[in-house]
Amino acid sequence: MRLKRHESLMSNLPTVPVWHQGNSARTTYRVAPQNIERVICHRLKNDIEQYLIRWRSEDKSRPLLSWHSLDVLAECLAHVQVYLSKVTSRLHVHDGVSTSETTSRSVSRKRKSPGAEPGSLWWGQPLNKEKHGLDVVISAISSSASERSSTPSSGIESSDVFNCSFEKRAGYLVAKPVKDLTKLSLPTRQMKDEAKNTPMTQAEHAIRQRFLEMLKESPGICLENNVDSTTPSLNFQFIDGYVFNEGVQPLGDEFVVGCEKPCKPHMGGNCGCEYTAKCACLEFAAVDEDTLARKGGQEHEEYQRLKEENGGMQPMTTPGLNPPKRFPYKKGVAGVPNTLQPFYLEQRFPIYECNLKCNCGPICKSRLVQKGRQVWLTIFKTPDRGWGVRTNENLIRGEFIDVYLGEVLTNGEAQRREERARKSGKDKASYLYALDKFIGDDPGLDENTCHVVDGEYMGNVTRFMNHSCEPNCRQYTVSLNKNDIWVYNVAFFAYRDIAMGEELTFDYLDQDEQEEDEVLRMRQEEALDPNNNEKKSCNCGASKCRGYLWT
Repeated sequence: MRLKRHESLMSNLPTVPVWHQGNSARTTYRVAPQNIERVICHRLKNDIEQYLIRWRSEDKSRPLLSWHSLDVLAECLAHVQVYLSKVTSRLHVHDGVSTSETTSRSVSRKRKSPGAEPGSLWWGQPLNKEKHGLDVVISAISSSASERSSTPSSGIESSDVFNCSFEKRAGYLVAKPVKDLTKLSLPTRQMKDEAKNTPMTQAEHAIRQRFLEMLKESPGICLENNVDSTTPSLNFQFIDGYVFNEGVQPLGDEFVVGCEKPCKPHMGGNCGCEYTAKCACLEFAAVDEDTLARKGGQEHEEYQRLKEENGGMQPMTTPGLNPPKRFPYKKGVAGVPNTLQPFYLEQRFPIYECNLKCNCGPICKSRLVQKGRQVWLTIFKTPDRGWGVRTNENLIRGEFIDVYLGEVLTNGEAQRREERARKSGKDKASYLYALDKFIGDDPGLDENTCHVVDGEYMGNVTRFMNHSCEPNCRQYTVSLNKNDIWVYNVAFFAYRDIAMGEELTFDYLDQDEQEEDEVLRMRQEEALDPNNNEKKSCNCGASKCRGYLWT
């Protein structure tokens, strides 16, 4: 959850825990992140990096500022990271070099559901793991980084504070305004010049270490950067399920309906549900039209009539009929994982899994996504597309990878967040997923009322997956409650065999595959359109690249 921001430093004392360094009797007083507005400068003092922070204060004309080392700012590294990113971006622009992640992302759109120097920086190591027992092992950082241990605390001197003084009260640092206000405009030119020549290696190391600690909460993921010395944002929180925002509430358990007898755990050679015609979880599943057509007869004729009445689309219900359907997954054997049936993989029908009220038991083959990710992945830095994700093991076509997680918002709140991003001048990358798969199934569900998943600040590893116009993964709708058309899982499956070390990608617009000649023609037309001059170029590198994101 995000930390609550206090409007006034003076009316809300910083809740800073006392921290003892080793066995030393010396105590370091930390700063609470909610009491900081931002970091505005940095310097090197006695070989220790220090950062000038601007405290939150009601009087904006007389800000309270002070210098602190990284151990005092240990809980505020996200603020330090934002400052570091801005400084790096300015230096890149000044040097005539294209900026990295801070400016590489582009316009916001809702997705449709379905070391000190650049070098080899590697965290994490391969695991000897069982498929259903992932663990995470974090190895040592690079030798140069591991030598930089936590920096000792430095005392606060009078030259380190501006417009305020500090009291150490019951283990807390408390900033208080002083009468003789400093008239300097901070940071001064001298401070800025010093900052230009001062590396931030200690901060980079501390930020990396903090992100590695975050990864421990999400087993089976490691981090690699062979491009530069950056780290994914510390403002991101790894979660293991949806976080429902105000105005969003999933249907309660009383609305969940599971399959009953004859479904039972040990049917079909211990595979669980066996009869598609009798499994209640498949009530709204897609009809196997090819099989129905081969059977022919009155049932096929009646189904065709219902389909015509539904505008040529498969009818949601088939009263009086019991057309053939298919279970979503193929049971794996001899260490091969369960995979998504081609019937669903190719045609993108909603997938209905068995649930907590089902009679089939936990080993049922129709339980896959609900068991979570079972593959080892790496978050890695790309040269031109920010962070990406690749697999550390071979994946087979139809294999489940992971779901997309985040805050579930009302459509109105999602639009407000996009608007705030535009007003602030940010090139906010789109982490918004519209849960719009079932639009049309209910009069109250449309593009303006469907919920939206925002994975920018809360989510999981899939948040770092990049776009490709010719992806190796696809996203699918997976429901654990057939009666809930508002909230469901967005799950990623391998669309083809994927080799170990290959980047995992998906199409942000979730478009159907096109012929290469047609894509080339469209790309040439897009390049000649002056309205596309401000659009973000697509760097996916695929032969079927459309040229721009969001086109």
